[in-house]
Amino acid sequence: MTQLHDDATPGQTPDATVGQAQVDALQASVRRLKDVVAAVPDHQLTTRAYPAEWTVSDVLSHLGSGAVITQRRLEDALAGQDTPAEFAPGVWDLWNAKGPEAQRDDALAADAELLERLEAVAAQERAAFASSMGPMTLDFAQFVGMRLNEHAFHTWDIEVVQNPAATIPGSAAELLVDNLELVARFTGQPTGDTATFAVLTTDPARAFVVELTPTSAVLTPQAAGTEAHDLTLPGEAFARLVYGRLDAAHTPTGVDADAALQKLRQAFPGP
Repeated sequence: MTQLHDDATPGQTPDATVGQAQVDALQASVRRLKDVVAAVPDHQLTTRAYPAEWTVSDVLSHLGSGAVITQRRLEDALAGQDTPAEFAPGVWDLWNAKGPEAQRDDALAADAELLERLEAVAAQERAAFASSMGPMTLDFAQFVGMRLNEHAFHTWDIEVVQNPAATIPGSAAELLVDNLELVARFTGQPTGDTATFAVLTTDPARAFVVELTPTSAVLTPQAAGTEAHDLTLPGEAFARLVYGRLDAAHTPTGVDADAALQKLRQAFPGP
């Protein structure tokens, strides 16, 4: 069962900035999504988004249902209880039954409501926050960070249809890059190869090692430096790579499409 832990020292004022960087970045992403969607005419809601099997309205439905589920998990975590396993499937069924325009309108409304609720979580609640996610327990910053991950990438999924040169904004990119070790546990797939790739990113400057074995693909952060590396690319592009969103058509100019990049695309195939 999810437990709510109060780690603050008696008499000590809780840190009101816990998770604020993630909340601020999510706030910017929510605004960006609203602007992106405003440029999509009604008749284009059923056109293909970046994931080949999803339309624009499908992506919005996913974000909207995700907002509802995340808000329920937030409230349950604050109350020190688990979210019932049947809650999420019921929400998905409800959103899948909506029409494209309702999926758009309701997604933007649910998105704004979740953001408002996250902004309102008090400092003491942020310090004590704990939410179960499979075998992991997320603190408040990690919990908001997971929503930011989903939100930033799916906003890009819609925006890139209108603007093939779209990138993930720097305000979110740094936080996304610093969360890639966790994300790669879900997105990495064994390729059957045994290889090690050193990756350097810019904006932000970070270093990673990706180790492939016949049965795993593991990403590990390293101390950034000038060590030999197999691939250098912008941080937002590496984040998209780990999420399976760095095909040749959406790779920044100047990033070599060499063997390392090809192998890493196979290891992180995405949707």
